[in-house]
Formats: sequence, C-alpha cells, structure tokens
Amino acid sequence: MISLNNVFFTRQDGGTKRQIINDLSLTIIPAAHIALLGDSGSGKTTLLNLLAGLLFPDAGTITVNEQKISELSASELALYRRKIGIIFQHYQLLSPLNVKDNMCFQARLNGLSPSDDEVNTMAKKLGLENKLTAMPEQLSGGEQQRVGIGRALLNKPKLLLADEPTGNLDAARSLDIVTLLKSLCEEEQIILIMVTHSQQLANQFTTQLFLKDGQING
Repeated sequence: MISLNNVFFTRQDGGTKRQIINDLSLTIIPAAHIALLGDSGSGKTTLLNLLAGLLFPDAGTITVNEQKISELSASELALYRRKIGIIFQHYQLLSPLNVKDNMCFQARLNGLSPSDDEVNTMAKKLGLENKLTAMPEQLSGGEQQRVGIGRALLNKPKLLLADEPTGNLDAARSLDIVTLLKSLCEEEQIILIMVTHSQQLANQFTTQLFLKDGQING
C-alpha cells in the first residue's frame, strides 16, 4: 500500500517559488488502477516523480509498505526504484537496439535476466512476436509504445507509472494501448497510475483522480 500524507512540494521558477503539490493526502491500495487527470502544470508529472523517489517532498510523508521513501538509504532507494516501471509518452527506445533488446534493457540494467520464454511470452501478449528483431525506426508509434510497455513489465515492477503513454497516438490506438496495459497489470497484480488528458481513456479506469492546484479533487 502507498500512502501520501500532507505532502507539499515547491519548485523555484526564476525568483519565485511555485507550490506544485499542496497538502496532498492519498492512499493507494494494492493492485489499484488509477487515471490521473488535470490541466497542464497541475502537478501530475511531479506527483509521479515523487512516487518514483526521483523527487522528495518539502513536507509530509510518502510511505510504501510502511517505509518512508525520504528515510531510505541510497542503496534502499535504488532498490525501491528498481521495483518501479515507467512508461513514457515519447517511448524512449534505444535506436541501436532491436525490439528484443529494448524490451530487456531495463530488466538487465537492474540485474535481471529475462529468459527467452519470458520475452517471447511478453512479445506475444503485446502482438510483437514477429517484431523481435526489428529496429525501432521500423515500427509504428503504437508498436513502439508496446515495446515500452514490455520493457516496463519485464522489469517485474510492483508499481507502474505511465506519463501520458498515448499522447502521440490516435484515439483508436490509444484505447487499444490502455486496454492492453490494464489487462497486463491486472494479470500481474501491479499498481497502475496513468496520467492522461483524455476523459475517454480515463473512463476505462474505476478510479479517476483530478489534480488541481496541487490537490486531489475527486
């Protein structure tokens, strides 16, 4: 379980301070699937970075399985981050690597060694079984995003953070990607938090949270 209690986060913009997260409290239960909505600049990406341990609150606490992230040692924090999967809007595939090696990259970086069976099974679930030797530039946008999903899931995360993963796709492909992502996370009992500007995509989630002025409204 993840708990945020009275979390504040301020960013320096030039000579002024801007309150990005403002006294935010939230409890996320295991295997929850959450759509996070809000206007640009409302703090959605900042909240994901706080959950990932890439940023730390100015005040308040973020607790994961009874551990406060801000109190973790450097080695404990590195271990925590390894259990998090991140899916990016712009795919972030490595152009010198083929699909298979891109899918395995994060897991290998974290000391895991996905077997050929694991990779092939994941590729089949993603509809990429015939693309494993293809290079990123040979793929469509939807296929590249599916590679990004595979990369995140082969890392065996407990928490998956998706920052507008369909922002570069059309409506039909976006819905396909979100449906696939939710299905795979349900199968593995992974907490999924997805940032989106699309109400249509958010409607696929049982839990929708609206971030406004650094606070949850809904």
